[in-house]
Amino acid sequence: MTTTSVYHEGERSVQQAAGEAATADRNGAVIANTILGGARPFLQKQSMAVLASVDAAGAPWATLLFGESGFIHADTAAAIAIDVPEERRDPLDPFWANVAANPALGMLFIELGSRRRYRINGSLTRLDAGGFEVAVREAYPNCPRYIQRRQLRGMDDATLPALLDEGSTLDGEVCGLVRRADTLFVASNHAQTGADASHRGGNPGFVQVLGDGLLRMPDYAGNSLFNTFGNLVLDPRVGLCIPDFDGQRLLQIGGRARILHGQDDPLGLTGGTGRFWEIEVERWLLRRTPRRLAWEYLDASPFNPATAEA
Repeated sequence: MTTTSVYHEGERSVQQAAGEAATADRNGAVIANTILGGARPFLQKQSMAVLASVDAAGAPWATLLFGESGFIHADTAAAIAIDVPEERRDPLDPFWANVAANPALGMLFIELGSRRRYRINGSLTRLDAGGFEVAVREAYPNCPRYIQRRQLRGMDDATLPALLDEGSTLDGEVCGLVRRADTLFVASNHAQTGADASHRGGNPGFVQVLGDGLLRMPDYAGNSLFNTFGNLVLDPRVGLCIPDFDGQRLLQIGGRARILHGQDDPLGLTGGTGRFWEIEVERWLLRRTPRRLAWEYLDASPFNPATAEA
């Protein structure tokens, strides 16, 4: 696979707008159409999967699935399976209806405690009572920056799905949850190449709530691939998943994004990129995590720029 073949037109346009096309060509060498042999043991260790799925209307949603180590496995380099028995599934999570309607899946396997992550995109080939399998289209490691270290110390057997609240405007406790966030996950989609899942992190306050339906985030320097932004310039529909680590909740947001290049940034909120992105919130769901999780916070990324609150 050559570096000129791994990017679609949206990714190329953002790379060029950022002046990072040459860097993207060099870094694109990490993208493969199979899972690296050394990544397969890493995947099998994980207890959390970040998933981007697409609903029947074409809108992406981000979610998290949890299980004991081994529930994720890549028995070959060309496919990955996630074992989630039917009784462990939260029917209130849009993910399960989405994969029944659309085979596109983006996956991110992130070990918060070690700041390691691996990204896989592909298409669903199996969905049954035991779980699902995905044929790999592209797979590659991501850099460790902007990840707040947390260790998952325990996970019980309770299955307690509940939709706690939903709406279209951000207010009250939901607004506070967004403003306190230091970790979130993003789902985007490209009509031909499929769904993608990515991570964003920063110090609490890096996500600004500008109104009851508008979020603003800085875009920090990364690997120059611009997979998420490349999808969003072609299809602005976006999904966010914000975990409330202490409160055993997941906030899922669907909306539309726009990317802002060359912005004034006197406080250095973007870490020097001058890029922000804004999300018009259209719908949100606040769900209880289907299993009780005991997270221990370790430390923040040393790469996080300051926030407006700081």
